[in-house]
Amino acid sequence: MKGLKKQRRVQIVALAAVALIGATGLVGYAMRDGINFFRSPTQVLEAPPGPGETFRIGGLVVEGSIQRGQGTEVSFAVTDTNATVPVRYNGILPDLFAEGQGMVALGRMEGDTFVATEVLAKHDETYMPKEVVDALKEQGVYVDPNAKPES
Repeated sequence: MKGLKKQRRVQIVALAAVALIGATGLVGYAMRDGINFFRSPTQVLEAPPGPGETFRIGGLVVEGSIQRGQGTEVSFAVTDTNATVPVRYNGILPDLFAEGQGMVALGRMEGDTFVATEVLAKHDETYMPKEVVDALKEQGVYVDPNAKPES
């Protein structure tokens, strides 16, 4: 009788392990297209993404680079102060989108131009997306707007 209970317990544990592995595999499979990696302009130029790969790019909008086309077409350049990537977007930009401000865009590369499907901008005068701050810190050019000047 004891051997039968032990065998049943082993079967249940094995079945639970198989179910857990299967569920993990299904979640990974479902998320494969939903994971969008962040890249700075420098990273995009140093290691170009694969064809059709969707990712996020972020940095500062280059001063004087915003050009409006017909309808809702707009093009601009994004920089991390080390490299600059041209961006093309067809849609309505956020109200707070402006030159010299932080932004993150979702899309893919077409040739040398990043074609955005979504553009996100800062939400107040001191906000900058975390990924953009990290990329600028890597370049050694980030200045904290909340830092108190040293006397």
